Amino acid sequence: MLTSVTGINWGDEGKGRVIDLLAENADIVVRYQGGNNAGHTVVTNQGKFVLNLLPSGILHSDVICILGDGMVVVDLEHLANEIKQIEDRGIQINPKHLKLSKKATISMPWHRVQDELEENRLERTGSAFGSTRRGIAYAYSDKYRKKTLRLGDLLHLDDTAVQARLKTILESKNLELAGCYHQEPMSYPALLDWCREQAEKFSKYICDTGTFIDKALSCGKKVILEAQLGALRDIDYGIFPYTSSSSTISAYGPIGAGIPGRHADHVVGVLKAYSTCVGAGPFVAENAVSEKWQQDLRAAGGEFGAATGRPRRVGPFDAVASRYGLRCQHADKIALTKLDVLSSMKEIPIITGYNDPNGSLVEFDPTDNLDSCTPVIYKVPGWEEDISHCRTFDELPANAKNYIKTIEDMLHAEINFISVGAKRDEYLLKGEWL
Repeated sequence: MLTSVTGINWGDEGKGRVIDLLAENADIVVRYQGGNNAGHTVVTNQGKFVLNLLPSGILHSDVICILGDGMVVVDLEHLANEIKQIEDRGIQINPKHLKLSKKATISMPWHRVQDELEENRLERTGSAFGSTRRGIAYAYSDKYRKKTLRLGDLLHLDDTAVQARLKTILESKNLELAGCYHQEPMSYPALLDWCREQAEKFSKYICDTGTFIDKALSCGKKVILEAQLGALRDIDYGIFPYTSSSSTISAYGPIGAGIPGRHADHVVGVLKAYSTCVGAGPFVAENAVSEKWQQDLRAAGGEFGAATGRPRRVGPFDAVASRYGLRCQHADKIALTKLDVLSSMKEIPIITGYNDPNGSLVEFDPTDNLDSCTPVIYKVPGWEEDISHCRTFDELPANAKNYIKTIEDMLHAEINFISVGAKRDEYLLKGEWL
């Protein structure tokens, strides 16, 4: 069975939490796009883990984790450090447990540098995109310009063709960095040494992961595809140019995983019980409430970027944007996270529509001038009590059940998973789950 877990909104919906739960009964978990700009948080008995590159199934010793074809394996030094941090906390990682696709794109030493330099330049003009400054956009750009290496190339560094291509790439990149940003050029011997160092660290992990996954599915294994960010940050369907540099859409999952001939049996769409936004760009929800409301919610929900530490932009649940995200992801199962964060509120706002200078909008369109939109608010009564002990839907307070039912009616879909606390077992299921 092939299951894709995707974000419905702007990212940071709680996908790591859902994947960690599903991984208990899975054989393989695959990251299929993005890089170490992801920040998937999992809380276990061993504490809180923030995963940037490693799939969220890495905490399960019997689950094979894969970085798939569609990834830019950003900052191999970061991957090495992340592996060490996990191992230092008692989680064993080896080539049987972790596999890296030969086709995944390497982020070269200059990508993070270039990202930092350009974002600093844009900040001075007020035009920054809100980049994580980890080189993602530049790694993807060079992938499509054919000016970078793939992981499989690390296995053939003595080949004349690989070395010739490396020299060509370096010449081009030095022209960019020296000419545009006045940086010191990198030497070919230093670059080759860097590549050899990475090959020594990671060659034992690199293999044809697509064939491995395809064979596993043919043998009846359970495979989970893990997305980074959400539909509203997709390069094609998100709020351009305030997007990620890759496809966050479930339909891309099999392609990015290395199994383009397959399709997902289930798509789990993950939503927060309120709205949070990763990065810059239009975000109608933050105009719905006061700064005090935002500060209180941010504090209650720990809304600071898992990858960056930046305070997240927050607001009420946005039914308009969420309907669009659900349509993009074509989710047949829905997970709602962080319901417990709303437990102290006397009244809870929900965004039911947008107003703009031309009238009312009920359908989300990322190409609209969203900055000119004002939210239409509907308020429901809060429950003002702790719900972390609830393990069935019937145990929830009446107003909490009403909140969920209201959201379901606005989404025209049933919510199947509800988290009521940060701990691994603080959730409940409703209806038919996986």
